[in-house]
Amino acid sequence: MLFDIEIGERVHRVSVEREGPRYRIAVDGRVDVVDVARVDAATLSLIVQGERHESHEAALLECGEPGELEVHLREGVVAARVRPAGSRRGSAQVSGGPGGPVKVTSPMPGKIVRVLVSPGDEVGPGQGLAVIEAMKMENELRAPRQGRVASVHVQEGALVEAGRLLAVLE
Repeated sequence: MLFDIEIGERVHRVSVEREGPRYRIAVDGRVDVVDVARVDAATLSLIVQGERHESHEAALLECGEPGELEVHLREGVVAARVRPAGSRRGSAQVSGGPGGPVKVTSPMPGKIVRVLVSPGDEVGPGQGLAVIEAMKMENELRAPRQGRVASVHVQEGALVEAGRLLAVLE
């Protein structure tokens, strides 16, 4: 999975790939293999393998909008925004013209944890359509414009790939 993580004024491109019990994490091109273990509901223990061989404990607390986190480390607290690479925060992928139907698709693979609309519902621009969980983070996918929900193509609990059709707006 590929993410953009904003810390302060900098945006870092982060790739996360599972390799057996470990993760291969590339941050701005620097690659590390990391053992990850959950300490409690919010805290992770991270052991970086290889020549850097470091250990960290990080508590991840959601704050504000989906994808906004406070990361608590020994060194202090860091505010971060996490979103799928190349996307704007909270945005779904759309296709269709300004006057015709709009197909709303998932910008990332994940699990649908909530469907917020039903066919026939009127929605406004920015209104939530569904909530998708990816990498233990919930992201609300929002309507790109005003319209009526013509159809919903997912249900709660469904696993979706990036590009999967979620809903159609008219």
